[in-house]
Amino acid sequence: MSASFVFPPVGFGPGSQAGQEDEALNYMAMPSGVSVYEPHVPEIDDPAIMAATLVFLENLQQQAQTWQVGEGRLLRRCGLAPASGAAVNDALGEGEVSARLEDAAGLVEVQETVFAGIWALRAYGGGQQGGGVREQVEVSAFPKALLARAFPARRARPDVAAGTVQGVVNAPAILTELFDQSENWDPRSRPHVVNLSLLPHTPEDMALLEASLGRGRLTILSRGYGNCRIEATGTPHVWRVRYFNSMDTLILDTIEVSAVPEVACAAPEDIADSAARLQEICTVLREEHASLQGERA
Repeated sequence: MSASFVFPPVGFGPGSQAGQEDEALNYMAMPSGVSVYEPHVPEIDDPAIMAATLVFLENLQQQAQTWQVGEGRLLRRCGLAPASGAAVNDALGEGEVSARLEDAAGLVEVQETVFAGIWALRAYGGGQQGGGVREQVEVSAFPKALLARAFPARRARPDVAAGTVQGVVNAPAILTELFDQSENWDPRSRPHVVNLSLLPHTPEDMALLEASLGRGRLTILSRGYGNCRIEATGTPHVWRVRYFNSMDTLILDTIEVSAVPEVACAAPEDIADSAARLQEICTVLREEHASLQGERA
């Protein structure tokens, strides 16, 4: 007798197994915490602080509005009083990309604001005064000062054969490819990516890759739908780029030869959008400033 297709078989489905009646369903955690832009206008009660804040933000908006591809436009913050500087920080907020560079000239910390392509830079040490903290804001796809110092001076190509030990399989071929791409790199070239997640390799391969490529001076973290960690190697234009999901599990491991990985950069359309959003905030601040002046009159 053939089985019936009308009624489900006995002994299957929820409640069919002893002891399962009170068990809750366990679902895999879904990604969360993706940040989105929300306009924020700082609350300022002092007309003088409001005026200084407005002047800086209007200047920044003009720089973003007239920015051209390939440019890096800097605004120094040395003229801002502490209260005005705090109001500017409140208006700019913090975005998804941060970076840290350290070399003999000092330490530089960078935080992208909520306005894509507008970066807050803080430099420690170095300079003619031998120290201190210098703050500025840059409008660019990615801060140019960081790229100029990300890699050490070009060195002779390491002898890969000398570092080959038992267990090394694909590292020599990968290194030859990467060194050739680095030495012949052209700013007009498309990024060259080696996907380690899809390429068979051993722990010995990874050790040889890291030792031969060396370590650079710049680390970038892009937080969005998960995290992306980008590290400059000791080989010019060669970056280690690793992607993690929201549970901090490595999902993609790559080595990229480029000026800077695109995931860390703001697109021209992003900067144009940031200029428009800054204009909205400046308009509100102008109205509030006029209101404050009227109350004090």
